[in-house]
Amino acid sequence: MKPFWIKTAATLCVLLASGAASASSKLTPAECNDYPFKPLSGPVTHAQLMQELRELESVGYDPSASGGDYYPSDIQAAQARLSLKYRADCLGENVKVPRTTSVWPTGPSGF
Repeated sequence: MKPFWIKTAATLCVLLASGAASASSKLTPAECNDYPFKPLSGPVTHAQLMQELRELESVGYDPSASGGDYYPSDIQAAQARLSLKYRADCLGENVKVPRTTSVWPTGPSGF
Protein backbone atom coordinates (compact mmCIF):
# COMPACT_ATOMS: atom_id res chain seq x y z
CA MET A 1 0.00 0.00 0.00
CA LYS A 2 1.38 3.40 -0.97
CA PRO A 3 1.93 5.98 1.74
CA PHE A 4 -0.73 8.65 2.03
CA TRP A 5 1.63 11.47 0.99
CA ILE A 6 2.43 9.75 -2.34
CA LYS A 7 -1.26 9.45 -3.17
CA THR A 8 -1.83 13.04 -2.13
CA ALA A 9 1.11 14.31 -4.20
CA ALA A 10 -0.06 12.37 -7.25
CA THR A 11 -3.60 13.71 -6.90
CA LEU A 12 -2.31 17.25 -6.51
CA CYS A 13 -0.19 16.93 -9.66
CA VAL A 14 -3.18 15.71 -11.67
CA LEU A 15 -5.36 18.55 -10.39
CA LEU A 16 -2.72 21.18 -11.14
CA ALA A 17 -2.15 19.82 -14.64
CA SER A 18 -5.87 19.78 -15.44
CA GLY A 19 -6.32 23.27 -14.00
CA ALA A 20 -3.46 24.66 -16.06
CA ALA A 21 -4.85 23.04 -19.19
CA SER A 22 -8.33 24.47 -18.67
CA ALA A 23 -7.03 27.92 -17.77
CA SER A 24 -5.11 28.23 -21.01
CA SER A 25 -7.80 26.78 -23.26
CA LYS A 26 -9.42 28.84 -25.96
CA LEU A 27 -13.13 29.21 -26.41
CA THR A 28 -14.52 26.78 -28.96
CA PRO A 29 -16.71 27.94 -31.88
CA ALA A 30 -19.73 26.43 -30.10
CA GLU A 31 -18.92 28.40 -26.93
CA CYS A 32 -18.44 31.57 -28.97
CA ASN A 33 -21.96 31.23 -30.36
CA ASP A 34 -23.73 30.47 -27.09
CA TYR A 35 -24.68 32.12 -23.81
CA PRO A 36 -23.33 34.45 -22.36
CA PHE A 37 -21.93 35.90 -25.59
CA LYS A 38 -25.04 35.69 -27.74
CA PRO A 39 -28.63 36.68 -26.93
CA LEU A 40 -30.92 33.77 -26.14
CA SER A 41 -34.33 33.07 -27.58
CA GLY A 42 -35.47 31.25 -24.44
CA PRO A 43 -34.61 30.98 -20.78
CA VAL A 44 -31.05 30.22 -19.67
CA THR A 45 -30.54 26.53 -18.88
CA HIS A 46 -28.65 25.11 -15.93
CA ALA A 47 -26.02 23.72 -18.32
CA GLN A 48 -25.49 27.20 -19.80
CA LEU A 49 -25.08 28.73 -16.34
CA MET A 50 -22.55 26.05 -15.38
CA GLN A 51 -20.65 26.69 -18.63
CA GLU A 52 -20.57 30.42 -17.87
CA LEU A 53 -19.21 29.69 -14.39
CA ARG A 54 -16.48 27.48 -15.88
CA GLU A 55 -15.61 30.25 -18.35
CA LEU A 56 -15.46 32.83 -15.53
CA GLU A 57 -13.26 30.50 -13.48
CA SER A 58 -10.97 30.08 -16.51
CA VAL A 59 -10.14 33.79 -16.29
CA GLY A 60 -9.52 33.73 -12.55
CA TYR A 61 -12.91 34.08 -10.86
CA ASP A 62 -13.23 32.12 -7.62
CA PRO A 63 -16.76 32.28 -6.21
CA SER A 64 -15.57 31.15 -2.78
CA ALA A 65 -12.50 33.39 -2.46
CA SER A 66 -13.81 36.69 -1.13
CA GLY A 67 -16.63 35.50 1.09
CA GLY A 68 -18.91 38.10 -0.49
CA ASP A 69 -16.88 41.08 0.75
CA TYR A 70 -16.03 42.20 -2.78
CA TYR A 71 -19.15 41.12 -4.60
CA PRO A 72 -20.07 42.30 -7.23
CA SER A 73 -16.69 43.84 -8.15
CA ASP A 74 -14.94 40.45 -8.22
CA ILE A 75 -17.40 38.92 -10.70
CA GLN A 76 -17.54 42.13 -12.76
CA ALA A 77 -13.74 42.04 -13.13
CA ALA A 78 -13.96 38.39 -14.24
CA GLN A 79 -16.72 39.26 -16.73
CA ALA A 80 -14.49 41.98 -18.19
CA ARG A 81 -11.63 39.47 -18.55
CA LEU A 82 -14.04 36.95 -20.13
CA SER A 83 -15.13 39.62 -22.59
CA LEU A 84 -11.47 40.12 -23.57
CA LYS A 85 -11.10 36.35 -23.95
CA TYR A 86 -14.15 36.33 -26.24
CA ARG A 87 -12.67 39.14 -28.34
CA ALA A 88 -9.35 37.29 -28.62
CA ASP A 89 -10.68 33.77 -29.24
CA CYS A 90 -13.90 34.41 -31.16
CA LEU A 91 -13.34 37.68 -32.99
CA GLY A 92 -9.62 37.22 -33.61
CA GLU A 93 -8.67 40.56 -32.06
CA ASN A 94 -5.16 41.00 -30.78
CA VAL A 95 -5.94 41.62 -27.10
CA LYS A 96 -4.12 40.39 -24.01
CA VAL A 97 -6.30 38.56 -21.50
CA PRO A 98 -5.02 38.94 -17.94
CA ARG A 99 -5.41 35.85 -15.78
CA THR A 100 -6.61 37.83 -12.78
CA THR A 101 -7.22 41.37 -11.75
CA SER A 102 -7.11 42.00 -8.05
CA VAL A 103 -10.21 43.63 -6.64
CA TRP A 104 -8.96 43.33 -3.08
CA PRO A 105 -7.39 46.39 -1.51
CA THR A 106 -3.65 46.47 -1.20
CA GLY A 107 -1.38 48.87 0.55
CA PRO A 108 -0.50 49.89 4.08
CA SER A 109 -3.64 48.38 5.65
CA GLY A 110 -2.11 45.17 4.46
CA PHE A 111 -4.26 42.24 3.60
